[in-house]
Amino acid sequence: MSIQSTIHSLLPTLAPAARRVADVIVADPGLVVSHTISDLAVLCSTSEPSVVRFCRAIGFSGYSQLRMAMATELGREHTAGSTGRNFGEDIRPEDSLGDAVAKVRYTEMMGIQETLDGLDLGVLEAVAEKINAAPVTLIYGVGAGAIVADDLRYKLFRIRRSAVSFRDQHDALMGAALMGPDDVAIAFSHSGRTRETLEFLRRARASGATTVAVSNAAGSPIVQEADLSLFTVVRETAFRSGAMVSRIAQLSVVDCLFVSVARLSYESTLEALETTREAVRGRPDPRREPGPRREQGPRRESAPRHAL
Repeated sequence: MSIQSTIHSLLPTLAPAARRVADVIVADPGLVVSHTISDLAVLCSTSEPSVVRFCRAIGFSGYSQLRMAMATELGREHTAGSTGRNFGEDIRPEDSLGDAVAKVRYTEMMGIQETLDGLDLGVLEAVAEKINAAPVTLIYGVGAGAIVADDLRYKLFRIRRSAVSFRDQHDALMGAALMGPDDVAIAFSHSGRTRETLEFLRRARASGATTVAVSNAAGSPIVQEADLSLFTVVRETAFRSGAMVSRIAQLSVVDCLFVSVARLSYESTLEALETTREAVRGRPDPRREPGPRREQGPRRESAPRHAL
């Protein structure tokens, strides 16, 4: 995970003095490279020891190590972004429409890349195996998270996995209360602090279900309620807070989770996808049409199946 993304993910958990340092760096990461620790402490209305404590909170032994690592990271991102824009840079009033679209494209591409680069494959596999064996998987999210929850429910439904997503909190809580020890509850929350999703996961855990959190914030309350956690790595800004790049990153996690479940029963997954594809096209599946039995001739090689 990059330094800036680490700071974004830890923002809700930082102490007030460290949070002030984080907010200044998030707004302009280049300040770390161009300012001494004394200068930065003044800008953040804090002390040099507080800056050092912030550095340790994000994994560095001190400010000089942070400066070196940040210089490397900004140089790499400058090279990756052909126009020199920064990952997570906010949209400004003076931006043209082309500039705004380019910023969205770059931030979302980097969000997907960092999320999938940092995905814990062992946890991903464990979640997939739990879903594969579960009598039912209940999925819940609020706002943009509800869109992601519906997408996962749809994907699992198409391959014969019993899954339900909720838009109403009361429905979600009732479903969670009725879960059993073999069921799986999945909650999407970018901040990890959304009250409704937290209550859903707590209720599911109390019912004995396996609980899964998908969040951008390690150490957040929803992660503490989860048996298994999958993390996105995104840098939301004031203009796009909690609604755009976080949703795209969560959807990329959903796609990986779907593929992980599907590959556990590859042949039946392909059959289910083909059957549902034919159903929505409005043409009956010839394999399911009743009719007189015909004498079988020599067996011919079947056409290759489509990949997932």
